[in-house]
Amino acid sequence: MSAPAFASALVFALGALALCPAHAQNRVANYGAGQPGTVSYEHFSFWTNDGRRTDIHYAYGKARQDVSLRYVGRARLAGKPGFRVRFPDGHLLSLVPDGNTLRVTTNGTPPKTFTWEYEGPVNGVGTNCSVCTDDAAAAMQLLRKCYLR
Repeated sequence: MSAPAFASALVFALGALALCPAHAQNRVANYGAGQPGTVSYEHFSFWTNDGRRTDIHYAYGKARQDVSLRYVGRARLAGKPGFRVRFPDGHLLSLVPDGNTLRVTTNGTPPKTFTWEYEGPVNGVGTNCSVCTDDAAAAMQLLRKCYLR
């Protein structure tokens, strides 16, 4: 192969690689209720990969016991769009976005409000979370895009 042909093929190959991402784009929206480190604390993590929902985790209590949840599907609750998730034991939760908060209920109980949680350094201490949503609006946008469609 001649030098110009090789250079042309190399430029083409590099251009093709530039169009394909090197790795999947993972994102996570974190929501919590209560004070971290207390027995009443609850936390949800909604994971996506390349714009598709993947994992949902629920953590609770002082030690943040972690449970994987299963996405059941979209639902309309009190006339508002939402979705449902199921615990391994079959317990079902209904989640409804409300502004930038998430309202969570089960079996008609009054909903509990979960707010976006920042995951990263505080006062320069801690590790940056590169896959976490940057703010409450971005977290809700991720939920609406990946969990309500």
